[in-house]
Amino acid sequence: MKANQDNNSLINDSDPEETQEWIESIQDMAEDSGGDRARFILSRLIDHVESLGIPSPANITTPFINTIRKDLEAPFPGDRAIERSIKSIVRWNAMAMVVRANKKNAGLGGHISTYASAATLLEIAFNHFLKGRKHKSGGDLVYFQGHSSPGIYARAFLEGRLTKNNLENFRRDLAEDRAGLSSYPHPWLMPEFWQFATVSMGLSPIMAIYQARFMHYLTDRNLIENKGQKIWAFLGDGEMDEPEAMGALTLASREKLDNLIFVINCNLQRLDGPVRGNSKIVQELEGAFRGAGWKVIKVLWGEPWDALFEKDENGLLQKRIEEVVDGDLLKYVVEGGAYMREHFFGKSPELLSIVEHLSDEELEKLTVGGHEPVKVYNAYASAIKSEGRPTVILARTIKGYGMGEAGEGKNVTHQQKKLNEKELIHFKSRFDIPLTNAEAKKMPFYRPGNNSKEVKYINKQRKALGGAIPSRRTRGKKLTVPQVEIFSELLDGYGDRNLSTTMAFVRLLTILTKEKEFGKHVVPIIPDEARTFGVDPLFRQLGIYSHSGQKYDPVDSDQFLYYKEAIDGQILEEGITEAGAISSFIAAGTAYSNHGINMVPMYMYYSMFGFQRVWDFIWAAGDMRTRGFLIGATAGRTTLNGEGLQHQDGHSHLAAAATPNVRAYDLAYSYEIATIIHHGLEEMFKKQKDVIYYLTLENENYKHPPIPKGAEKDIIAGMYKIHSTKKPLLRLLGSGPLMGETLAAAELLRKDWNIDPGVWCVTSFSELRREAEKTERWNLIHPDKKRRPTHLEKKLRKHHVPTVAVSDYVKMVSEQIAPYVPGPYHALGTDGFGRSDTRANLRKFFEVDRYYIVLTALRALALNNDIEIDIAEKAVKKYKLDPEKPNPIHV
Repeated sequence: MKANQDNNSLINDSDPEETQEWIESIQDMAEDSGGDRARFILSRLIDHVESLGIPSPANITTPFINTIRKDLEAPFPGDRAIERSIKSIVRWNAMAMVVRANKKNAGLGGHISTYASAATLLEIAFNHFLKGRKHKSGGDLVYFQGHSSPGIYARAFLEGRLTKNNLENFRRDLAEDRAGLSSYPHPWLMPEFWQFATVSMGLSPIMAIYQARFMHYLTDRNLIENKGQKIWAFLGDGEMDEPEAMGALTLASREKLDNLIFVINCNLQRLDGPVRGNSKIVQELEGAFRGAGWKVIKVLWGEPWDALFEKDENGLLQKRIEEVVDGDLLKYVVEGGAYMREHFFGKSPELLSIVEHLSDEELEKLTVGGHEPVKVYNAYASAIKSEGRPTVILARTIKGYGMGEAGEGKNVTHQQKKLNEKELIHFKSRFDIPLTNAEAKKMPFYRPGNNSKEVKYINKQRKALGGAIPSRRTRGKKLTVPQVEIFSELLDGYGDRNLSTTMAFVRLLTILTKEKEFGKHVVPIIPDEARTFGVDPLFRQLGIYSHSGQKYDPVDSDQFLYYKEAIDGQILEEGITEAGAISSFIAAGTAYSNHGINMVPMYMYYSMFGFQRVWDFIWAAGDMRTRGFLIGATAGRTTLNGEGLQHQDGHSHLAAAATPNVRAYDLAYSYEIATIIHHGLEEMFKKQKDVIYYLTLENENYKHPPIPKGAEKDIIAGMYKIHSTKKPLLRLLGSGPLMGETLAAAELLRKDWNIDPGVWCVTSFSELRREAEKTERWNLIHPDKKRRPTHLEKKLRKHHVPTVAVSDYVKMVSEQIAPYVPGPYHALGTDGFGRSDTRANLRKFFEVDRYYIVLTALRALALNNDIEIDIAEKAVKKYKLDPEKPNPIHV
């Protein structure tokens, strides 16, 4: 085939001979002086053309052909016959696993077609590239396309890592003997198998990018050795439409992440139809990745097409492939050779002549690049040699490849979970599975013996590459956690000094990072809010990580706390990207598994932009057994008084409470911060428990007393006593930033109404609820045993009096414990949208200030027949509360 000419040049070339002379000149230069010299000359020519005022072509895509020419392909190093047999066996077992599961339990689900399209992409990687943990490089980290999980299980079965019983229990997590296989990659359910959670779709790309960047972070800080590890992400073309999937492409090139390889399975179909029916998804993705600075390798056409391109003397075939859209390409797959001859090649006699020697059946078998081992191997071989930039491989495949009438290339193929007898026989024959037709109809799992050529070959290849993939390390080297006394400053209180809990945390972070051995493991993560939170003093002390260092003189270099970037910087200042920052948190919080080193991520962010914005990532973090601290700063609905509706968080604790392995605390005092964080350090990095701590802090300045004697255990449990009274009529539960209003309300009750309430500080409503539910569950299933009391009962059961609970969050947060508190229970909270105003006005608006606490307390006592109701009426008048005030949730 002549020239890599674009479509417009083929149509509008006024002097093809001159064009060809230029092309041949560049080609000669490339052959004689190398590609770098040719690229340099072209770049200079473009610069000169633009200096003459002539706009240069703004092409960000290359022709719709393979990036690696056939004459540049390296020989395939493997045994193609054995590898095809292996791939066929894996295909069969993957299909049988899904079909058998749904035959036994209708509606169980599963996916056949994604792995059917990705089999070659995965098998070439498994047999020749993906390095296991025993490899001298330390092993690759691999994000597998979630819907391809049946194929990964089927391969592990062939390797001998899984049994028939495992495959029989696909999508049955609750199977006996824990033999079930999870639907998708879930490290929480299969902690020694899967490395990463890759469904929800669209999260893998950005997580892989930040994982690769974190690997640079660890090596640049000399915490691990750079041995050539790679991050591989096997993705689908459809999931790249998720904003997170494409949101960090420029970071990958800016950070020179040549340890990162994306393999995008371009089967041109998403769940319901074409990804881009009216255009080309491959070209669109190429433009985005090339524009972002990535190396792009396209694998589009199989070996039989090479001969056709060679016959394309006038560029007509290339012109034709440029003009067809993805919807056409899918149609050719479904309709077959005769249709393709008429509608693709039939555009001109010249095109028809190129394929006149091929039958319709042969036309139907013209393979695409993603199903060709040689093409895929060469793409991977080129990718791992990339220097200074990440690589993306765009491999065209056919969804449901090999399924025939059951769904090959059809819009319904993603949902296909059943094959009839005819389709099973077709599948078996297509891939030469050594079963009779009668046997095939029963869909048995097929595995040749351990001495078979397939099993020997597959295990030999994996041994050479360092062992099994996927495989997950469950523990890292324990950290020696400093004694809690290092935080004595916070534990002893700050006397008459006023400060916020946010600033108290910054003091703790400063103390912790100064610890000689432990401190270097702390990873402060901030999404462009360091100055808001008061973390900027750490810029100079710790440095902001940059793989390139600092190539400029910062504008504030004359100041003591200047913006300092450094190659060995410790802080990850991520900019305005919560999705990127949480991806760094996940990378750091799984370093114990991925690199064998415990890192302590402390991700500090605007509370509103945590769970609300990136809860999907946090859920994935939980699935991947991430360990670390999420710090929701400027938290609560009324402490961030000037920011208003979209900044004031009143509900993140509900999300945290619903996330199984997140332990959430809303903190009021510096000693609570020190106590909870030290306990979390012990739990996660000494005992190595797979939990995440979520702490909410706020920016209201007030005094911080010393820790009450013996309060540590109760602080961790979720509630401790602030004020005792011998014969209480009432108890008040305060939390976080509204602890001050709670104490002020208690004083008003004593002063104005001669009522002395007991006062408790609740550090975690959700931890109290979880402990209570855990205890009640034990009581439920042990009816013959003595009933166990909950923590709440132990603390409160002496007095069945009304309780008023108040927090800076919606009422549902404090209402979590209502069923377990003895006596009537009344919750105050900040339901509704936020507002911009003073704290006093906001608390009055949301009816959570001291006066509304007092009113609620008096009414609760009246309802309990402890006082007359007219006392509550007097309180309304005394505190000038407006009975006609609109409900804040409806305003």
